[in-house]
Amino acid sequence: MEAKPSRKVSVRAIILLVAVALVVLTIDQLAKWWVVTNLPYRVPKNIIGNLLIFEYDRNPGAAFSIGTGSTWIFSIVAVAVLIFVIWYARRIRSMVWALVFGLVLGGLLGNLSDRLFRPPGFGVGEVVDFLRIPLLPAIFNLADSAIVAAMILFLLLTVLGVGLDGRRSAKATASAGEAESAAAETPAASSSTPGDGGAGRSTAAASDATKGTPSDDTAGQSEDASGTDATDGGDTRERAESRGVRLGEVGHSVDGRA
Repeated sequence: MEAKPSRKVSVRAIILLVAVALVVLTIDQLAKWWVVTNLPYRVPKNIIGNLLIFEYDRNPGAAFSIGTGSTWIFSIVAVAVLIFVIWYARRIRSMVWALVFGLVLGGLLGNLSDRLFRPPGFGVGEVVDFLRIPLLPAIFNLADSAIVAAMILFLLLTVLGVGLDGRRSAKATASAGEAESAAAETPAASSSTPGDGGAGRSTAAASDATKGTPSDDTAGQSEDASGTDATDGGDTRERAESRGVRLGEVGHSVDGRA
């Protein structure tokens, strides 16, 4: 019977989650403050050639400038997700999952604080974006980057079957065990292939042993027959000599009477 998982809250996981969220929020807000203070609005500035460009922009929509006309909806959704993450965090007992939720929480707080406290007003504030790379057409910020990193980790942990307690599911463990067994059996099977000569030699040896058994019996029978013949021959010679002695005795008696 399997033991039931503990319902005790992991203090270490909660501390890591909160610490990661605070670090992401702090770095995101400091970066946005520096951008607003030092960069002109919508004027690109190459930082690493064309690989990384800083361009100050304000986004009323969601991440990567999606839904620019529905700022208040995204504010409500962000608050709802924030409440869910805080409520769900008590189930986390894995440090890796704590990192995932910490990145999500920090990214949500970074963009939500912009929507709540930046112009043009409470709940409809514009998010500060400033990062541009050639692979993406939109401008984003560090909070968006933290959320994307969390989603990548989430998908990776889901594929690996890692639960909130840090343990892999039984199905994933069984699949890994089958894969390891198959990998262990493959070299054994391949090594037996070039060893067909050895198997042939073993088969030949077994065949010789099988053939040797009746040969030994035949040899034994031949020895028995030879021994029997020798015994019979000896008996015959003894009988002939006894007969000759008797005949001689008889002849001597006859000669004496004459």
